[in-house]
Amino acid sequence: MAENVKAAPAPAGALVPRWGQPVTGIISLVAFTIIALITWFIFSDPRGPVGAFPYPFVMYLAMMILVGLYQHMMLGDWPFQNLPQPARGIVETIVNLIITWFMIHIVFYKILGLGFNFLSQDNLNAIAEAGKTMLPGGKPLTLDVMKTTHLAQSAVVCFVLIGFFSYPFVTILFGKWPVRPSDLTQPQAGLLEIGWCSILTFFFYSILIVPFWGLIYGTVFGTSFALNTPWWTGIAGFSHLHWVFGWWEWMIVILFMTANVWRGKPWSALPLSQPAKGLVSFVCIVILGYIMALICVNLAPVWLGDAVHHIDKEAEKLRFLWYHAAEIAGFTLVPFLIWHHYFDDMSPVENLDSWAGFWFRTVGTLVLCAISYIIFYYVGFGAWGLGIPHWEHKFVHAESLVWNFWWIIPLLWNEWFFHKWPFYEHKHH
Repeated sequence: MAENVKAAPAPAGALVPRWGQPVTGIISLVAFTIIALITWFIFSDPRGPVGAFPYPFVMYLAMMILVGLYQHMMLGDWPFQNLPQPARGIVETIVNLIITWFMIHIVFYKILGLGFNFLSQDNLNAIAEAGKTMLPGGKPLTLDVMKTTHLAQSAVVCFVLIGFFSYPFVTILFGKWPVRPSDLTQPQAGLLEIGWCSILTFFFYSILIVPFWGLIYGTVFGTSFALNTPWWTGIAGFSHLHWVFGWWEWMIVILFMTANVWRGKPWSALPLSQPAKGLVSFVCIVILGYIMALICVNLAPVWLGDAVHHIDKEAEKLRFLWYHAAEIAGFTLVPFLIWHHYFDDMSPVENLDSWAGFWFRTVGTLVLCAISYIIFYYVGFGAWGLGIPHWEHKFVHAESLVWNFWWIIPLLWNEWFFHKWPFYEHKHH
């Protein structure tokens, strides 16, 4: 099969797979998986030394990827872009961890927390410890309960969820418009793009995330009416945030498939200039993301069976199905990323940019998604491989999305920060 599958040709001076294809891709995938499993066991696995699953592990995981977008996609690896490898990758990884800590504990907890308690776990813990928060019925919300519910940590993760789309979509769909074209150099260009995308992120966050926390603090915990409650209840049939998770995650997947195995298609074919091309592409991805989520919501009960039927309340069943739609989307992440970056978009057709190549990789990604899903749930990898608890109700509590995002971190860090070292080398004349 390898003889009939072609990879993209590489010009002189370009990075080429050190051991050819598909060997380089296979070695890379094995290496990234081993790294992910070892670090997962250390930091997340309940059987490991830290056991931080799912929180605060997922909060740091999410922020690491967002900060990585700042470093690589927006700042162009400035100011470390000229360092030799592997020094550049090591330095950028260390910087990523420092900025991640700063974003969570200073920007969100201390700065934004000056105005918004629901974004600061420190503030919420202090309020609970002082006994100022009461649950319905007059029962005090204790510090232990507040730490267990990790409300602010969840709110920070929600910001990053929105940011996974709202930061990179300016680069991928709008070609960095309105920052580019311009003669701005780094770090001015990157900082301007981060600022512009942050405005868009807070815009989406205010509409899609804040109403859920209005429900939590205004209905579940009291009678506050400063924040609105979910406006989508009548649309989705339930008020939980998982409605947003379901289709927004599919939007993220479609956006990054555009930049990876789709090689810009289908939006590159639009005969429009910016920002019209970006706006049309954005609207189409919103619609496609919602359609994919709906397909998952309606098809999943076919194979889930009793996992769904044992849920008594219809609203709770819908909540689970929409979150599971997001989980299904997560199983596409490694397939399309590794296929593009480390298997060089291999395809049986001569022209990798053709529509035939587009559909081959699209169908292939969905097949690999299904295989990964089966291994996680039906082979039980989530239980024996990752130590995820609540496996008696594995579909409802497994949180495979956390693992799938953690699995891509070694891949992304190697591609972004290490420039594919040591799996690729520069082609010489």
